[in-house]
Amino acid sequence: MAGPSRKYPLLRRSRAMWGSRRVWQPRLVFWAGAVGIGVISVLFAVLADRAQELFHLITGREDGWRFYLPLILTPLGFVLCAWLAHSFFPGSQGSGIPQAIAARHLRDDDDRSHILSLKLVAGKIALTIVGLFCGASIGREGPTVQVGASLMLQAARWGGMAQARGLILAGSAAGIAAAFNTPLAGIVFAIEEMGRTYEARTNGLVLTAVILAGIASLGLLGNYTYFGVSKETIAFAADWPLVIACGVIGGGFGALFSLLALKITRQIRRWHTGQPLQRALLVAAVCGLAVAAIGIASGGLTFGTGYVQARGAVEGTPLPWFFFAEKFLAGLLSMVSGIPGGIFAPSLAVGAGIGSSLGLVLGASTGAAALLGMAGYFAGVVQAPMTAFVIILEMTGNHDNVIALMLASMLGYGTARMISHEPLYHALSRVFIAEAIRRRRAEAAPAPQD
Repeated sequence: MAGPSRKYPLLRRSRAMWGSRRVWQPRLVFWAGAVGIGVISVLFAVLADRAQELFHLITGREDGWRFYLPLILTPLGFVLCAWLAHSFFPGSQGSGIPQAIAARHLRDDDDRSHILSLKLVAGKIALTIVGLFCGASIGREGPTVQVGASLMLQAARWGGMAQARGLILAGSAAGIAAAFNTPLAGIVFAIEEMGRTYEARTNGLVLTAVILAGIASLGLLGNYTYFGVSKETIAFAADWPLVIACGVIGGGFGALFSLLALKITRQIRRWHTGQPLQRALLVAAVCGLAVAAIGIASGGLTFGTGYVQARGAVEGTPLPWFFFAEKFLAGLLSMVSGIPGGIFAPSLAVGAGIGSSLGLVLGASTGAAALLGMAGYFAGVVQAPMTAFVIILEMTGNHDNVIALMLASMLGYGTARMISHEPLYHALSRVFIAEAIRRRRAEAAPAPQD
Protein backbone atom coordinates (compact mmCIF):
# COMPACT_ATOMS: atom_id res chain seq x y z
CA MET A 1 0.00 0.00 0.00
CA ALA A 2 1.41 3.35 -1.00
CA GLY A 3 2.27 5.66 1.89
CA PRO A 4 0.87 9.15 2.18
CA SER A 5 4.12 10.66 0.89
CA ARG A 6 3.92 8.64 -2.36
CA LYS A 7 0.23 9.24 -2.73
CA TYR A 8 0.56 12.97 -2.12
CA PRO A 9 3.79 14.33 -3.65
CA LEU A 10 2.94 17.86 -2.45
CA LEU A 11 2.92 16.58 1.15
CA ARG A 12 6.32 14.96 0.63
CA ARG A 13 7.72 18.17 -0.82
CA SER A 14 6.26 20.17 2.07
CA ARG A 15 7.85 17.89 4.65
CA ALA A 16 11.20 18.12 2.92
CA MET A 17 10.94 21.89 2.72
CA TRP A 18 10.02 22.37 6.41
CA GLY A 19 12.78 19.99 7.42
CA SER A 20 15.34 22.08 5.56
CA ARG A 21 17.75 24.25 7.53
CA ARG A 22 17.42 26.97 4.90
CA VAL A 23 13.73 27.30 5.83
CA TRP A 24 13.99 27.07 9.61
CA GLN A 25 17.19 29.03 10.28
CA PRO A 26 15.89 32.44 9.10
CA ARG A 27 12.65 31.94 11.03
CA LEU A 28 14.39 30.97 14.26
CA VAL A 29 16.78 33.91 14.01
CA PHE A 30 13.86 36.26 13.28
CA TRP A 31 11.87 34.95 16.26
CA ALA A 32 14.92 35.24 18.50
CA GLY A 33 15.41 38.82 17.30
CA ALA A 34 11.81 39.73 18.13
CA VAL A 35 12.08 38.23 21.62
CA GLY A 36 15.41 40.01 22.07
CA ILE A 37 13.74 43.34 21.23
CA GLY A 38 11.17 42.74 23.96
CA VAL A 39 13.78 41.81 26.57
CA ILE A 40 16.14 44.70 25.74
CA SER A 41 13.23 47.18 25.63
CA VAL A 42 12.20 46.17 29.16
CA LEU A 43 15.78 46.42 30.48
CA PHE A 44 16.12 49.80 28.76
CA ALA A 45 12.91 50.99 30.43
CA VAL A 46 14.05 49.84 33.88
CA LEU A 47 17.47 51.48 33.54
CA ALA A 48 15.92 54.70 32.23
CA ASP A 49 13.57 54.86 35.23
CA ARG A 50 16.46 54.25 37.62
CA ALA A 51 18.50 57.02 35.96
CA GLN A 52 15.69 59.53 36.49
CA GLU A 53 15.20 58.43 40.11
CA LEU A 54 18.93 58.85 40.75
CA PHE A 55 18.89 62.34 39.23
CA HIS A 56 16.05 63.43 41.52
CA LEU A 57 17.76 61.80 44.50
CA ILE A 58 21.00 63.68 43.84
CA THR A 59 19.41 67.06 43.15
CA GLY A 60 17.20 66.89 46.25
CA ARG A 61 14.33 69.19 47.11
CA GLU A 62 13.68 72.85 46.39
CA ASP A 63 14.83 74.04 49.81
CA GLY A 64 18.38 72.65 49.60
CA TRP A 65 21.54 73.69 47.79
CA ARG A 66 21.51 70.41 45.83
CA PHE A 67 18.45 71.65 43.97
CA TYR A 68 20.77 73.91 41.96
CA LEU A 69 23.18 71.12 41.01
CA PRO A 70 21.55 70.77 37.55
CA LEU A 71 23.18 74.09 36.59
CA ILE A 72 26.44 72.09 36.56
CA LEU A 73 25.31 68.49 36.08
CA THR A 74 22.94 69.02 33.13
CA PRO A 75 25.22 71.02 30.77
CA LEU A 76 28.15 68.71 31.57
CA GLY A 77 25.97 65.68 30.84
CA PHE A 78 24.78 67.21 27.55
CA VAL A 79 28.38 67.90 26.50
CA LEU A 80 29.45 64.35 27.41
CA CYS A 81 26.56 62.81 25.46
CA ALA A 82 27.19 65.05 22.43
CA TRP A 83 30.92 64.23 22.45
CA LEU A 84 30.37 60.49 22.73
CA ALA A 85 27.66 60.55 20.05
CA HIS A 86 29.86 62.55 17.67
CA SER A 87 33.13 60.69 18.32
CA PHE A 88 32.10 57.09 18.99
CA PHE A 89 28.44 56.63 18.03
CA PRO A 90 27.72 58.80 14.96
CA GLY A 91 24.15 58.20 13.87
CA SER A 92 22.85 57.88 17.44
CA GLN A 93 21.84 61.54 17.80
CA GLY A 94 18.22 62.49 18.28
CA SER A 95 15.15 60.30 18.43
CA GLY A 96 16.12 57.24 16.39
CA ILE A 97 12.87 57.09 14.42
CA PRO A 98 14.29 59.21 11.54
CA GLN A 99 17.21 56.78 11.30
CA ALA A 100 14.86 53.82 11.01
CA ILE A 101 12.80 55.61 8.34
CA ALA A 102 15.96 56.53 6.41
CA ALA A 103 17.23 52.94 6.56
CA ARG A 104 14.05 51.76 4.82
CA HIS A 105 14.82 54.08 1.91
CA LEU A 106 18.49 53.12 1.62
CA ARG A 107 19.23 50.14 -0.60
CA ASP A 108 22.83 49.39 0.31
CA ASP A 109 23.48 47.37 3.47
CA ASP A 110 26.67 49.31 4.18
CA ASP A 111 24.71 52.58 4.18
CA ARG A 112 22.18 51.10 6.59
CA SER A 113 24.94 49.91 8.93
CA HIS A 114 25.91 53.55 9.62
CA ILE A 115 22.56 54.20 11.30
CA LEU A 116 21.38 50.70 12.34
CA SER A 117 23.92 48.43 14.02
CA LEU A 118 24.65 46.59 17.26
CA LYS A 119 27.22 49.25 18.13
CA LEU A 120 24.52 51.90 17.86
CA VAL A 121 22.19 49.79 20.00
CA ALA A 122 24.71 49.97 22.83
CA GLY A 123 25.45 53.65 22.26
CA LYS A 124 21.81 54.67 21.95
CA ILE A 125 20.77 52.95 25.15
CA ALA A 126 23.78 54.12 27.17
CA LEU A 127 23.63 57.75 26.05
CA THR A 128 19.85 58.03 26.50
CA ILE A 129 20.27 56.75 30.06
CA VAL A 130 23.10 59.24 30.70
CA GLY A 131 20.90 62.04 29.31
CA LEU A 132 18.05 61.11 31.66
CA PHE A 133 20.49 60.91 34.58
CA CYS A 134 21.48 64.49 33.78
CA GLY A 135 17.90 65.80 33.64
CA ALA A 136 17.41 66.02 29.86
CA SER A 137 13.79 66.31 28.70
CA ILE A 138 13.93 63.21 26.50
CA GLY A 139 12.20 59.84 26.21
CA ARG A 140 13.31 56.28 25.57
CA GLU A 141 10.52 55.27 23.17
CA GLY A 142 12.00 56.78 19.98
CA PRO A 143 15.44 55.29 20.78
CA THR A 144 13.73 51.92 21.30
CA VAL A 145 12.54 52.10 17.68
CA GLN A 146 16.13 52.47 16.44
CA VAL A 147 17.22 49.70 18.80
CA GLY A 148 14.44 47.40 17.55
CA ALA A 149 15.17 48.14 13.89
CA SER A 150 18.92 47.59 14.45
CA LEU A 151 18.39 44.27 16.21
CA MET A 152 16.01 43.00 13.53
CA LEU A 153 18.32 44.08 10.71
CA GLN A 154 21.20 42.26 12.41
CA ALA A 155 18.99 39.19 12.78
CA ALA A 156 18.32 39.40 9.04
CA ARG A 157 22.06 39.37 8.35
CA TRP A 158 22.63 36.37 10.61
CA GLY A 159 19.64 34.49 9.26
CA GLY A 160 20.28 35.26 5.61
CA MET A 161 16.90 36.98 5.19
CA ALA A 162 16.49 39.29 2.21
CA GLN A 163 13.48 41.41 3.26
CA ALA A 164 15.50 44.20 4.87
CA ARG A 165 12.86 46.91 4.50
CA GLY A 166 10.12 44.73 5.94
CA LEU A 167 12.33 43.61 8.81
CA ILE A 168 13.24 47.19 9.73
CA LEU A 169 9.52 47.94 9.80
CA ALA A 170 8.86 44.90 11.99
CA GLY A 171 11.66 45.79 14.39
CA SER A 172 10.41 49.36 14.70
CA ALA A 173 6.86 48.21 15.43
CA ALA A 174 8.10 45.70 17.99
CA GLY A 175 10.12 48.46 19.67
CA ILE A 176 7.08 50.71 20.10
CA ALA A 177 4.90 47.81 21.24
CA ALA A 178 7.41 46.71 23.87
CA ALA A 179 8.25 50.25 25.04
CA PHE A 180 4.64 51.20 25.84
CA ASN A 181 3.04 47.72 26.14
CA THR A 182 0.81 48.81 23.25
CA PRO A 183 0.78 46.12 20.53
CA LEU A 184 -1.95 47.75 18.43
CA ALA A 185 -0.13 51.08 18.51
CA GLY A 186 3.03 49.34 17.34
CA ILE A 187 1.22 47.98 14.30
CA VAL A 188 -0.52 51.28 13.52
CA PHE A 189 2.79 53.14 13.96
CA ALA A 190 4.43 50.78 11.47
CA ILE A 191 1.70 51.40 8.90
CA GLU A 192 1.16 55.13 9.37
CA GLU A 193 4.48 56.63 10.42
CA MET A 194 7.25 54.20 9.45
CA GLY A 195 5.80 52.83 6.23
CA ARG A 196 4.07 55.57 4.25
CA THR A 197 4.43 53.10 1.38
CA TYR A 198 3.31 50.11 3.43
CA GLU A 199 3.46 46.73 1.71
CA ALA A 200 0.80 44.12 2.51
CA ARG A 201 3.35 41.30 2.37
CA THR A 202 5.05 42.67 5.50
CA ASN A 203 1.90 42.06 7.58
CA GLY A 204 3.13 38.71 8.86
CA LEU A 205 6.56 40.05 9.76
CA VAL A 206 5.13 43.01 11.71
CA LEU A 207 2.49 40.96 13.52
CA THR A 208 4.93 38.19 14.48
CA ALA A 209 7.57 40.65 15.72
CA VAL A 210 5.01 42.58 17.78
CA ILE A 211 3.55 39.40 19.30
CA LEU A 212 6.92 37.91 20.28
CA ALA A 213 8.32 41.21 21.62
CA GLY A 214 5.05 41.69 23.53
CA ILE A 215 5.24 38.20 25.03
CA ALA A 216 8.80 38.89 26.22
CA SER A 217 7.70 42.20 27.76
CA LEU A 218 4.69 40.60 29.45
CA GLY A 219 6.87 37.81 30.80
CA LEU A 220 9.19 40.31 32.49
CA LEU A 221 6.82 43.08 33.59
CA GLY A 222 3.36 41.53 33.41
CA ASN A 223 0.35 43.20 31.80
CA TYR A 224 0.10 46.89 32.60
CA THR A 225 -1.18 50.17 31.20
CA TYR A 226 1.47 52.85 30.74
CA PHE A 227 -0.54 55.64 32.37
CA GLY A 228 -2.67 53.46 34.62
CA VAL A 229 -6.41 53.06 34.01
CA SER A 230 -8.37 56.21 33.22
CA LYS A 231 -11.93 56.31 34.58
CA GLU A 232 -12.89 59.53 32.81
CA THR A 233 -15.65 59.56 30.21
CA ILE A 234 -16.07 62.49 27.83
CA ALA A 235 -19.71 63.61 27.73
CA PHE A 236 -21.18 63.93 24.24
CA ALA A 237 -22.49 67.51 24.37
CA ALA A 238 -20.94 69.15 27.42
CA ASP A 239 -17.28 68.29 26.62
CA TRP A 240 -17.23 68.87 22.86
CA PRO A 241 -15.90 72.46 23.19
CA LEU A 242 -13.00 70.91 25.14
CA VAL A 243 -12.47 68.30 22.40
CA ILE A 244 -12.28 70.99 19.72
CA ALA A 245 -10.06 73.28 21.81
CA CYS A 246 -7.60 70.48 22.67
CA GLY A 247 -7.47 69.35 19.05
CA VAL A 248 -6.94 72.76 17.49
CA ILE A 249 -4.75 74.36 20.17
CA GLY A 250 -2.83 71.15 20.87
CA GLY A 251 -2.25 70.59 17.15
CA GLY A 252 -1.12 74.20 16.73
CA PHE A 253 1.49 73.87 19.47
CA GLY A 254 2.54 70.48 18.08
CA ALA A 255 3.10 72.00 14.65
CA LEU A 256 5.02 74.89 16.23
CA PHE A 257 7.32 72.40 17.96
CA SER A 258 7.90 70.54 14.70
CA LEU A 259 8.50 73.74 12.74
CA LEU A 260 10.94 75.18 15.30
CA ALA A 261 12.78 71.87 15.67
CA LEU A 262 13.37 71.60 11.91
CA LYS A 263 14.40 75.24 11.44
CA ILE A 264 16.75 75.31 14.43
CA THR A 265 18.27 71.93 13.53
CA ARG A 266 18.98 73.11 9.97
CA GLN A 267 20.55 76.35 11.19
CA ILE A 268 22.75 74.49 13.67
CA ARG A 269 23.82 72.01 10.99
CA ARG A 270 24.90 74.85 8.68
CA TRP A 271 26.75 76.54 11.54
CA HIS A 272 28.59 73.29 12.39
CA THR A 273 30.36 73.32 8.99
CA GLY A 274 34.10 73.79 9.47
CA GLN A 275 34.30 73.01 13.20
CA PRO A 276 31.66 70.31 13.73
CA LEU A 277 32.85 68.86 17.06
CA GLN A 278 33.68 72.11 18.86
CA ARG A 279 30.45 73.78 17.81
CA ALA A 280 28.38 70.69 18.57
CA LEU A 281 29.75 70.70 22.13
CA LEU A 282 29.05 74.42 22.49
CA VAL A 283 25.44 73.96 21.37
CA ALA A 284 25.04 71.04 23.77
CA ALA A 285 26.42 73.09 26.69
CA VAL A 286 24.14 76.06 26.00
CA CYS A 287 21.07 73.84 25.58
CA GLY A 288 21.94 71.90 28.72
CA LEU A 289 22.30 75.08 30.77
CA ALA A 290 18.95 76.38 29.47
CA VAL A 291 17.23 73.04 30.25
CA ALA A 292 18.66 73.21 33.79
CA ALA A 293 17.43 76.78 34.28
CA ILE A 294 13.93 75.88 33.05
CA GLY A 295 13.90 72.82 35.30
CA ILE A 296 14.83 74.84 38.38
CA ALA A 297 12.27 77.54 37.53
CA SER A 298 9.56 74.86 37.21
CA GLY A 299 10.40 73.33 40.57
CA GLY A 300 11.96 70.29 38.91
CA LEU A 301 8.83 69.35 36.95
CA THR A 302 10.37 69.55 33.48
CA PHE A 303 13.36 67.28 34.10
CA GLY A 304 13.21 63.82 32.54
CA THR A 305 10.50 62.20 30.45
CA GLY A 306 7.49 63.90 32.08
CA TYR A 307 5.84 60.53 32.67
CA VAL A 308 4.99 61.24 36.33
CA GLN A 309 3.37 64.58 35.49
CA ALA A 310 1.38 63.18 32.56
CA ARG A 311 0.16 60.20 34.57
CA GLY A 312 -0.87 62.49 37.43
CA ALA A 313 -2.90 64.64 35.03
CA VAL A 314 -4.58 61.58 33.50
CA GLU A 315 -5.52 60.45 36.99
CA GLY A 316 -7.06 63.86 37.76
CA THR A 317 -4.32 65.98 39.35
CA PRO A 318 -4.17 69.40 37.62
CA LEU A 319 -0.77 70.55 36.39
CA PRO A 320 0.44 74.15 36.83
CA TRP A 321 -1.02 76.20 33.99
CA PHE A 322 2.47 77.17 32.73
CA PHE A 323 3.87 73.62 32.85
CA PHE A 324 3.17 72.88 29.18
CA ALA A 325 5.14 75.94 28.02
CA GLU A 326 8.15 75.07 30.19
CA LYS A 327 8.09 71.42 29.13
CA PHE A 328 7.70 72.50 25.49
CA LEU A 329 10.90 74.58 25.70
CA ALA A 330 12.82 71.94 27.65
CA GLY A 331 11.88 69.28 25.10
CA LEU A 332 12.76 71.51 22.16
CA LEU A 333 16.17 72.42 23.62
CA SER A 334 16.93 68.79 24.44
CA MET A 335 16.05 67.75 20.90
CA VAL A 336 18.14 70.36 19.06
CA SER A 337 21.11 69.88 21.43
CA GLY A 338 22.29 66.87 19.42
CA ILE A 339 22.17 64.33 22.26
CA PRO A 340 20.42 60.96 21.80
CA GLY A 341 16.87 60.88 23.12
CA GLY A 342 13.27 60.74 21.93
CA ILE A 343 10.29 63.08 22.02
CA PHE A 344 7.41 60.61 22.52
CA ALA A 345 7.07 60.81 26.33
CA PRO A 346 7.91 64.55 26.60
CA SER A 347 5.32 65.26 23.90
CA LEU A 348 2.67 63.35 25.81
CA ALA A 349 3.59 65.36 28.92
CA VAL A 350 3.27 68.66 27.01
CA GLY A 351 -0.08 67.54 25.62
CA ALA A 352 -1.29 66.59 29.11
CA GLY A 353 -0.24 70.05 30.31
CA ILE A 354 -2.13 71.77 27.48
CA GLY A 355 -5.22 69.70 28.21
CA SER A 356 -4.97 70.35 31.95
CA SER A 357 -4.77 74.12 31.38
CA LEU A 358 -7.70 74.09 28.95
CA GLY A 359 -9.68 71.96 31.39
CA LEU A 360 -9.17 74.59 34.09
CA VAL A 361 -10.28 77.37 31.72
CA LEU A 362 -13.37 75.50 30.50
CA GLY A 363 -14.26 73.98 33.85
CA ALA A 364 -13.82 70.41 32.62
CA SER A 365 -12.40 67.30 34.25
CA THR A 366 -8.58 67.31 34.36
CA GLY A 367 -8.28 63.63 33.44
CA ALA A 368 -10.44 63.88 30.32
CA ALA A 369 -8.78 67.15 29.29
CA ALA A 370 -5.30 65.62 29.67
CA LEU A 371 -6.23 62.71 27.39
CA LEU A 372 -7.58 65.04 24.72
CA GLY A 373 -4.59 67.38 25.00
CA MET A 374 -2.19 64.47 24.52
CA ALA A 375 -4.07 63.32 21.43
CA GLY A 376 -4.17 66.78 19.83
CA TYR A 377 -0.57 67.76 20.60
CA PHE A 378 1.01 64.41 19.74
CA ALA A 379 -0.88 64.22 16.45
CA GLY A 380 0.35 67.74 15.69
CA VAL A 381 3.99 66.92 16.41
CA VAL A 382 4.31 63.68 14.44
CA GLN A 383 1.36 64.23 12.04
CA ALA A 384 0.20 60.66 12.60
CA PRO A 385 -3.37 60.88 13.96
CA MET A 386 -4.13 57.15 14.03
CA THR A 387 -1.00 56.41 16.04
CA ALA A 388 -1.89 59.25 18.42
CA PHE A 389 -5.34 58.08 19.43
CA VAL A 390 -4.57 54.34 19.38
CA ILE A 391 -1.50 54.74 21.58
CA ILE A 392 -3.40 56.89 24.10
CA LEU A 393 -6.31 54.44 24.19
CA GLU A 394 -3.97 51.55 24.92
CA MET A 395 -1.89 53.49 27.44
CA THR A 396 -4.93 54.42 29.54
CA GLY A 397 -7.06 51.28 29.23
CA ASN A 398 -10.23 53.29 28.59
CA HIS A 399 -12.14 52.65 25.36
CA ASP A 400 -15.14 54.84 26.23
CA ASN A 401 -13.60 57.91 24.58
CA VAL A 402 -12.70 56.52 21.15
CA ILE A 403 -14.66 59.03 19.05
CA ALA A 404 -13.57 62.04 21.11
CA LEU A 405 -9.89 61.04 20.92
CA MET A 406 -10.19 60.36 17.19
CA LEU A 407 -11.68 63.82 16.65
CA ALA A 408 -9.03 65.54 18.79
CA SER A 409 -6.28 63.69 16.89
CA MET A 410 -7.74 64.58 13.49
CA LEU A 411 -8.18 68.23 14.48
CA GLY A 412 -4.60 68.26 15.75
CA TYR A 413 -3.35 66.71 12.53
CA GLY A 414 -5.40 69.07 10.33
CA THR A 415 -4.23 72.14 12.24
CA ALA A 416 -0.61 70.99 12.06
CA ARG A 417 -0.80 70.43 8.30
CA MET A 418 -1.87 74.04 7.81
CA ILE A 419 1.14 75.31 9.79
CA SER A 420 3.89 72.80 8.99
CA HIS A 421 3.69 70.74 5.79
CA GLU A 422 6.66 68.50 6.66
CA PRO A 423 6.11 65.59 9.08
CA LEU A 424 8.93 65.90 11.61
CA TYR A 425 10.39 62.40 11.48
CA HIS A 426 10.32 62.17 7.69
CA ALA A 427 11.95 65.59 7.29
CA LEU A 428 14.73 64.56 9.69
CA SER A 429 15.17 61.21 7.94
CA ARG A 430 16.23 63.03 4.76
CA VAL A 431 19.32 64.26 6.62
CA PHE A 432 20.55 60.69 7.07
CA ILE A 433 19.70 59.81 3.47
CA ALA A 434 21.66 62.86 2.25
CA GLU A 435 24.63 61.86 4.43
CA ALA A 436 24.62 58.38 2.90
CA ILE A 437 24.58 59.86 -0.62
CA ARG A 438 27.47 62.22 0.22
CA ARG A 439 29.45 59.35 1.69
CA ARG A 440 28.90 57.26 -1.45
CA ARG A 441 30.01 60.11 -3.70
CA ALA A 442 33.12 60.72 -1.61
CA GLU A 443 34.05 57.02 -1.81
CA ALA A 444 33.46 56.96 -5.58
CA ALA A 445 35.46 60.14 -6.26
CA PRO A 446 38.92 59.48 -7.82
CA ALA A 447 41.92 60.03 -5.56
CA PRO A 448 43.75 63.35 -6.16
CA GLN A 449 46.84 63.09 -8.37
CA ASP A 450 50.23 64.02 -6.93
